[in-house]
Amino acid sequence: MRDDFVHHRPDSTRNRTEWLAALRHALGPLAGMQVDILHVVADGDRVVMHSRRRLPGGPEIVVVDVLRVQDGQVAEVWEIIEPVAQAAAHLQWWKTAHR
Repeated sequence: MRDDFVHHRPDSTRNRTEWLAALRHALGPLAGMQVDILHVVADGDRVVMHSRRRLPGGPEIVVVDVLRVQDGQVAEVWEIIEPVAQAAAHLQWWKTAHR
């Protein structure tokens, strides 16, 4: 991870120091999390990973991570996180926009 790493998620950490601190803090609550990597695609300096994650007895989420790699280190990351239980409601998201 580069020193000038940027995490592009407005509700979360923004830089390397904040991201690493949040990760250290989350290690306890996330212990036992199962991660199933479904797809990894690389093109140029971008890597995309699609995964399903679940905690024992907890909710299941689907995550898409988009990473930009520079000089062999992660420079930026974008995340999309969706609870699986809510996925069906998002299939017709546009209907509420036209009411």
